[in-house]
Amino acid sequence: MRMLLVYITVPDSDTARALGETLVRERLAACANIIEAMESRYWWEGQVQTAHESLCLCKTQEDRYQALEARARELHPYDIPCIVAVPLLYGYAPFMQWIADETRVR
Repeated sequence: MRMLLVYITVPDSDTARALGETLVRERLAACANIIEAMESRYWWEGQVQTAHESLCLCKTQEDRYQALEARARELHPYDIPCIVAVPLLYGYAPFMQWIADETRVR
């Protein structure tokens, strides 16, 4: 069973908190860490843009990713949200088991 760290940028901390709360309550993520303030630079509509954003980092199982992504897209205010997953190749075994236990379909 593979675990993932899902990186989701949002426009502000209130959005990050609401998104994280929903994903955890629905057991799509075992945990959501909110980083309130960061500056992003990116190409959008032919220009380099700068925005102040927040970050929601979620821990989940690989087999829950599709449902997590779909729910995050439903709740996200951006047209093309940044929702990317990175595999957790190593981790403290009890913590990794906790992720599995908390995201198990009930």
